[in-house]
Amino acid sequence: MFDPSYGLTKTLDTDYETALERVTAALKTQGFGVLTEIDVKATMKAKLDKDFRKYKILGACNPPIAHEALSRDPGIGLLLPCNVIVFENDEGKVVVSFARPKALFQIIDNPDVAAMAEQVEELIRKACDAV
Repeated sequence: MFDPSYGLTKTLDTDYETALERVTAALKTQGFGVLTEIDVKATMKAKLDKDFRKYKILGACNPPIAHEALSRDPGIGLLLPCNVIVFENDEGKVVVSFARPKALFQIIDNPDVAAMAEQVEELIRKACDAV
């Protein structure tokens, strides 16, 4: 079973493309846009000539919160954007997992940043619940 402590994870009863659409829509309702989309399956085939499961990494950003965070600490960019993965597991089910900002931002010793991570995690949790 895939369920990392640093992610908010769900297995969906839908097809892969629909899952991607649902994730993108759920993020949008919480003020996030998808800045990047990495197609891991296509990359593995192109770079290594290896077959891989359907797997995408979405880089999501909430611009007002990102602006505030980067204004307080330019180094925060090392932890942005918020990643979300969508993939087919070995059983052919679609799994989505949203990175937990609180878990990732623990490495920064800054109470202001911790409060912002809490805020972002709440929005991410709402998006995950809506998928």
